[in-house]
Amino acid sequence: MKIAIYSRGGETVTKDELLLLLKELAKHKITCFIYKHYFEQVKQDLPGNDYETFLEANDLDESFECIISMGGDGTLLDTLTFIRDSKIPVLGINLGRLGFLATIGRHELQDTVTALVNRTYLIDKRSMIHLDSDKLLFGNTPYALNEFAIHKRDTSSMIKIHTYLNGEFLNTYWADGLIVATPTGSTGYSLSCNGPVVFPESGSFVITPVAPHNLNVRPIIVPDNNIVSFEVEGRADQFICTLDSRKEIVSKDIQLAIKKEAFTLNLMRLNENSFLQTLRNKLSWGLDKRN
Repeated sequence: MKIAIYSRGGETVTKDELLLLLKELAKHKITCFIYKHYFEQVKQDLPGNDYETFLEANDLDESFECIISMGGDGTLLDTLTFIRDSKIPVLGINLGRLGFLATIGRHELQDTVTALVNRTYLIDKRSMIHLDSDKLLFGNTPYALNEFAIHKRDTSSMIKIHTYLNGEFLNTYWADGLIVATPTGSTGYSLSCNGPVVFPESGSFVITPVAPHNLNVRPIIVPDNNIVSFEVEGRADQFICTLDSRKEIVSKDIQLAIKKEAFTLNLMRLNENSFLQTLRNKLSWGLDKRN
């Protein structure tokens, strides 16, 4: 068995977690490929120097059992650019803060490796969003797990976003921006803009305005078999277009449309970690501090 380990490094990821993970993997003779830039940060702390590395998507194939993301949800989102449509499952170890996607805690590393060896984990297939445009954007990875967003630049005036479903006019949003989130992304940026929480298997998009000028405009849920297209107007000549944490600066005459991606992300979880449990834990539902 071989696995890949990805991390951005930084303050939240200490050498203790990595050393423990490598120790547990070595017990079961699991071959590890560590992301090269991360390996350069930590190699002086690793026992020995017999480690394989990877740097880009072409270094990974379907022979990998999974790619382990060590960090927060943003770190896990980075792994999409490496696995693309290879169907390699992603396992998120949460060393950050909230952790809706990376749900496995620091204290569960040993149990996680045991689940890998015995293949007692579960895989959730998470739908993604695909961006089409008349100019090349985001290279070979024009897709996202959480959301696509349009946003005004810096201190520029609000923009007008004419939005269409399968070519039929939906609404013009006078706002700072507009988010189209997947069910997975409904607990991310969209939620912070008062969007609803949507179950991962619901087969939908959530369209959420960012600071809308009209107070009667609210988020709307649409089936994900729709193609959502946009025309943008504004005083500035450019605006920001994002897929998850990646962004491009584009001109307002660009043509943009999003649809459901043809492939899904295989997100691994331990048997006891359900979406409902994650909601309760992360949002403190069912708790009353008065009691």
